[in-house]
Amino acid sequence: MSAASSPEPDRNCPLCPRLHDFIAAWRQREPGWFNAPVPTFLPPVGEDSVRLLIVGLAPGLRGANRTGRPFTGDYAGDLLYRTLIAQGLARGEFKARPDDGLALVGTAITNAVRCVPPENKPVGAEIATCRTFLMPTIARFANLRAILTLGSIAHQSTVRALGGRVATLPFRHGGRQQAGGITLFSSYHCSRYNTNTGVLTEEMFVAVFKEIAVFLKS
Repeated sequence: MSAASSPEPDRNCPLCPRLHDFIAAWRQREPGWFNAPVPTFLPPVGEDSVRLLIVGLAPGLRGANRTGRPFTGDYAGDLLYRTLIAQGLARGEFKARPDDGLALVGTAITNAVRCVPPENKPVGAEIATCRTFLMPTIARFANLRAILTLGSIAHQSTVRALGGRVATLPFRHGGRQQAGGITLFSSYHCSRYNTNTGVLTEEMFVAVFKEIAVFLKS
């Protein structure tokens, strides 16, 4: 399988030189960290069970880049996994480590950009390049019904990956649209910055997941 058609980048993926060099520097600084493109988190029963895909922005430096699992090791994961468990989309106990035994239920989690970017800010070329992995990631789930995008960058990249136009499918919190035969939900990112500033409350976030849970049962 070629790099362009694979859903997962190589551990030493060279396609974005700035991100490759940033990770290389952190491998020297913290050799015990994961420090590589973070793979999609799948449910234990396999990808055919996935009906919901959650797309975040990119790994956090001391979160997923350190642990190797999306949204693991920072506040965003605390809120995300707590909400998933409450809605029956995950089971177990989230302890912010990849070996905590938490398991997804009918859900997969990935990022629009798989490598940690400096200052948590990928540039446009990096987002576009990593879409070559997002597209086959979406395609790998034969029974996918819904995608939840967290934040405008993840939303826009997902819309493009589905063959849609960003101008006709704009990002908005609580959005629900159709793109490429998939129901596309959108939410503000569950980052500590957004919750601390009141851009996103836990009630707002939970409301989106309640709507998704109802949709998946329909």
